[in-house]
Amino acid sequence: MLTQEENEFLTRVGPGTPSGHLLRRYWHVVGAASELTEEKPKKRVRVLGEDLVLFRDRSGSYGLVAEHCAHRGASLYYGFVEEDGIRCAYHGWKYDACGKCLEQPFESPEAGFKDKIRQSAYPVEKLAGLLFAYMGPPEKKPVLPKWDVLVRRDGVKTVEICQVLCCNWLQAMENSVDPVHTYYLHSHNLKLQGNPDHVPFHYQRVSKIEFELVVEPSWAGIQKQRIFAGDNAQVEAPHPLIFPNMLFVPVRMGYAMHFRTPIDDHNTRIYQFRFRPTADGGSAAQLDDPPAEFVSTKNEAGEFHMEHFSSQDHMAWETQGPMADRGREHLGESDRGIILFRKLLRDQIQAAQNGTDLLGINTDPKKDEIIRLIPEGYTAYSHRVAEEGRSE
Repeated sequence: MLTQEENEFLTRVGPGTPSGHLLRRYWHVVGAASELTEEKPKKRVRVLGEDLVLFRDRSGSYGLVAEHCAHRGASLYYGFVEEDGIRCAYHGWKYDACGKCLEQPFESPEAGFKDKIRQSAYPVEKLAGLLFAYMGPPEKKPVLPKWDVLVRRDGVKTVEICQVLCCNWLQAMENSVDPVHTYYLHSHNLKLQGNPDHVPFHYQRVSKIEFELVVEPSWAGIQKQRIFAGDNAQVEAPHPLIFPNMLFVPVRMGYAMHFRTPIDDHNTRIYQFRFRPTADGGSAAQLDDPPAEFVSTKNEAGEFHMEHFSSQDHMAWETQGPMADRGREHLGESDRGIILFRKLLRDQIQAAQNGTDLLGINTDPKKDEIIRLIPEGYTAYSHRVAEEGRSE
């Protein structure tokens, strides 16, 4: 159990909070490139408690700036996207993707006033159709990790954007080191509904669970591995929770990465990137920006679709409350992964406060290499579990 102070230390994400300070040292998915079109090249977003506008200027560059104009506070979401930036619709002040004020139509150029103005802005990079933003200190900006499934060309890539999860980001992440939830939350639910999909592999008792803290130069996290009991005892290949807010997991005929971006203390946006390898290992025809599909987790009455994996997970996370009261929980032996992750998170928050190096951050462009998450033999495993209906 955690005290209220300990709980808030781990969960709150706004500017100036301990966890928010740590999270700003990592890249976060803030949108899908396909969401920004010629007709609508901008999107209002809220990330880590900050109101922002994501846009693509007419030259093709991406920007992420504070929503409220530095002049009089009008929303830049209603501004005009131009060749080299975004212009406020109120008085015409224009900013580039770095937040530099380029023009002030009704101010004297000789005064140099525009050179004194800086709109808060954050760098954005595109990878595999996803838009990543870094919101931390500029001098400590890390290299954007190149996860293997994001850069591979021998398969089909898709992007799913889930309905907003109305709870704190940590509730979703703790689920990633809770391997036993699949038995009832997923398989038992589906079996009772008469749906055989995804059931065979999960619908077995777990006899043992292994957890391993992974620390590599370019990433860190927790590997989990389930050993299933019964006549058909099976050992799954490990798959990681990637610190601080990602999950890599095998899915049907491929792999997925889940990115859990904190909107604020009580809301989270989940992006699911899926990669399905070609049968022959050859290159697949790819769109630079795969279309993003919206995934609804609730019906019109606001109740969860309990026949779908994503909705089942969202139910379990969201019904704990906007911010789970961890002072009322009773953790058991199967919750060792949650305890391990909380310790990792706590240690890294303190490291950020102390100004020491953080795990899984690479600031050296010379070491910008593809990060392999698929161990030897994993491809064969993924095909086997796909036939058995394995998901997460």
